[in-house]
Amino acid sequence: MTAAIAINGFFPAQAENSAISMRRAAERTSFSNEEIRDGLLKTAFRAELQFGRHEERIRKFDEAVRVFVDNHGAPARTADIAAIVNDIHARVHHLDVAVTADRKNANVVVILVPRRDFARTIRSRYGESAANKIQKSLHPECLSGIAKDETYRIRRAEVILPVDADEFQFYDCAYEELLQSLGLINDDSSVPWTMFNDDVQMGFFDVYDQYLVNILYDPRILPGMTKGEVDTLLPDIFPTVRAWVAHANSAKGESARDGVDVDKRNGAAPSTASAVYSQYTEAQRRR
Repeated sequence: MTAAIAINGFFPAQAENSAISMRRAAERTSFSNEEIRDGLLKTAFRAELQFGRHEERIRKFDEAVRVFVDNHGAPARTADIAAIVNDIHARVHHLDVAVTADRKNANVVVILVPRRDFARTIRSRYGESAANKIQKSLHPECLSGIAKDETYRIRRAEVILPVDADEFQFYDCAYEELLQSLGLINDDSSVPWTMFNDDVQMGFFDVYDQYLVNILYDPRILPGMTKGEVDTLLPDIFPTVRAWVAHANSAKGESARDGVDVDKRNGAAPSTASAVYSQYTEAQRRR
């Protein structure tokens, strides 16, 4: 059976997984500009696996992001994905992201499948040849891929998650893959504070990665920009991003995550078929 729902608004707070709470309590939240810059340049310009030409340029959505959840398994975790999407919306300025019940209106599709069907689902979405390359190169436990156009705008993205993973692994995979589908699609083991590192498991949207995604979606950062072009803008972007992240993690900002839409800053409201992968497709995974 396939199920999908739209969630209008925010969710009441629920008891947090103990492994996530432990990591949140130990989280480092203060970083220098250079530490943030280093992570951005290492995650936003490369890909763990790329089909087609390799060029190190910014890839991002330049339109509203609508997420459709295609559930093929148990337990029912569509509402969990919607809560994660709402959390991302609350913590990223200039990003209009929400869940939609209309697959035709979606540019991100999250496919929830039993673990036993994970490899078969990759084959059905990517084709036999690409699936073999993904499995041999990445050995994924969960996966996301983007399709961009010639101007490096992400047009569609797809996330495949094992719905029957334990709670911590599910949240860890879901946060990373959803965030990578927005454009930070490279993992790098030399950045110890980011979830985009196979040696780091978080299970929540940590402050360091909030800096990275907020910089990526600052209006001054455009699809197709080079490292040099982005680097030139960073001194002017850092102050506004720091102010936003501080707000989003303040008591006022946290209230939006727990059930109150504080400022409706993007005017977002939950709204083509599954992602069409061209020669520009890039895939990334979570081990």
